[in-house]
Amino acid sequence: MPWNAVSSTSMTPGVTSARRPSHRARDDSAVTAIRQQCRLTGVSRWGWYYEPEPETPKNLRLMRLIDEQYTRTPFYGVRRMVWWLDEQGYPVNPKRVRRLMRLMGLEAIYPKPRLSLPAPGHKIYPYLLRDLTINRPDQAWCSDITYIRLRGGFIYLVAVMDWFSRYVLAWGSISLTGTRHSAFRR
Repeated sequence: MPWNAVSSTSMTPGVTSARRPSHRARDDSAVTAIRQQCRLTGVSRWGWYYEPEPETPKNLRLMRLIDEQYTRTPFYGVRRMVWWLDEQGYPVNPKRVRRLMRLMGLEAIYPKPRLSLPAPGHKIYPYLLRDLTINRPDQAWCSDITYIRLRGGFIYLVAVMDWFSRYVLAWGSISLTGTRHSAFRR
C-alpha cells in the first residue's frame, strides 16, 4: 500500500479519502538558497540556524557582582573572587567564575615575569606623534574599544575620533554573543 493511501480500517469514522500533505508541494527555492549560501561560505546548516542561549539571570547577576568587585579590586583573581562571592552569599564554583571572568575579558592584575624587556633583535618603532602639534581636523585620529554593562548583558563599543575636534568619525557596537546591534556608522 502506498504511504499516502488510507486503509479500510480508518481510525476516524466516515473519513475514507484523507491524505497526508505532500512535501513536494512547498517551495524549495528558499531551502536551496540557504543550502547554497552555507556551502559557499563554508558554514554548516546547523550553524546557520543556531542561536546561542543567552546567559541566565543568575549568571548576569554574578557577572554584575564580579564586574563591580573587579572595578574596586582589579588584583582579585578567580580564587579571591570566589571567596568574595561566598562572603556575599553567592556560593559558586571556581570554574563558573573563571568562565564568566573570561567571558567578560577580566584578568587579575599582577606583576608578570619580566614582560617589559624586548626580545633580542626586536625592532622598536618610533612614536610618530611625539613632536607633532595637532592644530587642524583630520590630522590625527584615535580609536578606542570598551565594554558597557547593560541590564541584559554586555556590549562592546568601538569609536574612531578626530584628535583636534574630538568629533566621533565612526562607531559600532557588538554584544558578547556576537549579535551586531548596529552597523559601523559614520
